Amino acid sequence: MARRPLPRILSNGSAQLARSRELARTAADSATDVLHPLITITRGLRRLASAGRRRWVDTPKDRRGALLLGVAAVLLAVALAPYGPLLAVVALMAAAAWHGRDRTPAAPAGPAPGQLQRLKSLYEALVPYFSANDDPEPLYVRGGDWGKVFSDYEFDGDGRLAHLVISYPAYFTDAEPESRARIEHLLGAKCGRGREYHFSWDEEANQLTVRVLAPLPTDIAAQPFVTAPGETVLGFTDPTRVQRTLPLTHGAHGEERTDVPPVVWRTGVRSTEPHLLAVGQPGSGTSTLLRSIALQALHHGDVVIVDGGGTGEYACLTGRDGVLAVECALSGAVTSLEWAAAETERRLAAASKAHQAGDPPPEDTKRPLWLLLDRPSVFTHLAAGDDGTDPQSLLLAPLRHGRAANVTVVVAEQFDGLDALSAPVRQHTRARVVLGPATAEQLEAVLGAPPHTTRIDQMPPGRGYARLGNGPVHRLQVPATPDPYDDATSEAHRQAVLDLLPPRTTPADEEPGPVPEAVRLDKAATEKVAAAVVAEAEVSKPAASEGAAVAESSS
Repeated sequence: MARRPLPRILSNGSAQLARSRELARTAADSATDVLHPLITITRGLRRLASAGRRRWVDTPKDRRGALLLGVAAVLLAVALAPYGPLLAVVALMAAAAWHGRDRTPAAPAGPAPGQLQRLKSLYEALVPYFSANDDPEPLYVRGGDWGKVFSDYEFDGDGRLAHLVISYPAYFTDAEPESRARIEHLLGAKCGRGREYHFSWDEEANQLTVRVLAPLPTDIAAQPFVTAPGETVLGFTDPTRVQRTLPLTHGAHGEERTDVPPVVWRTGVRSTEPHLLAVGQPGSGTSTLLRSIALQALHHGDVVIVDGGGTGEYACLTGRDGVLAVECALSGAVTSLEWAAAETERRLAAASKAHQAGDPPPEDTKRPLWLLLDRPSVFTHLAAGDDGTDPQSLLLAPLRHGRAANVTVVVAEQFDGLDALSAPVRQHTRARVVLGPATAEQLEAVLGAPPHTTRIDQMPPGRGYARLGNGPVHRLQVPATPDPYDDATSEAHRQAVLDLLPPRTTPADEEPGPVPEAVRLDKAATEKVAAAVVAEAEVSKPAASEGAAVAESSS
């Protein structure tokens, strides 16, 4: 049976709708132009009628009779005069046209004197960078016309530039990062310091667009985010390159609701950046980022926390459901990471065996396992002094095979300890975050690419940049997730974090009960469980290594 063709409204309906919409818009504009005199006269008659009504209301009642008599006498005189009604109608239309004219003040033809001075000074500052001696028709010359190169500009309420489109000559080396950096630094200084600017280079059209970015919200506290399993919200950014928004509450008491574009990090089997490295100065918010990630990870997985700083900022997570360990000592960190390495190998072997048999992976290999390390370089120095095991050396298996085993590693380190990170940590943590003030060289060294925005000197805690793999560099503001046991924490933020904490199933001063091997690891039972797992891993090491190789090749 021959297929009946689709109706034309369904086959090319979008094109017809767009064409019809354009025709309707054109007809409306034409009708507005033709009927503009009638619209003006109608508006004037309405204003004259309103003025007459107000005059009648404002006239005292004892004088209204005399007013009516005067109006009647005028109408009688007009009616008896030659061509009186015609002249009255013409006069009325003229008065209506006068009163119905558009009284909106016309926009100034050009910038104000102060704005004009800013544009001229900016043009003169760009002359040494965008001019050449052998250019026969230069765009930039001393005392030249700035209107040829500034095609679009906007000013804010303070008289400073908020948006600017700059044309530059084709011979400018816009493909070189050094040349771009010089122009961006100059524009940031001339347009006004203390603000962040976004630079968009159009190499084909030889145009540079400069836009002032609004400050990122700093009053968004930790809260349940509307995300799918395997998605973690690192923070919030500009809607420049992010097409997704999340409904959030913000404000002093969470009374305001808005949609904010997030920076979403995807982990798991299908992730291209399964591990993350966060770097910052002291007090920049790296620990806050780790707490935010831990609270989100506990919804669907288990968490092991290694705190090299030893400040107790993760004490609120001790004994919580899903928190396998919170270690602040070298021995506990080594024991926990040894178990994590053995667990990674066990998951790989179990998954490889299931794949070979044509079965789905076991359930105990699907639950995500998160390893959160805050300042592991401290343990590296301690281990070197005692000739002990460096905890970073135990991260090789989770880093290399974590994506296939549902194991995610998050490392937070300060700039002064960045050189102490091992090569596997640097190589496998392709999701990067830099928080706090940093130089352009530091940002490019960590992120792998410079940001397209200018940096500010005073940055609030949790403010920085993020880059996932080879993607663009985003501005980032981490949600406020402070330590609820800190006295300096506000009550609203403290309660927001406490509401997200899982119930405490294991008191800190009690011995935990038996737990399933390779699924739970409580802090009090770390040494007992880890010793048994490590002994078993030594016995079955050849088989586990073979299974890990098979799993890696299949992934």
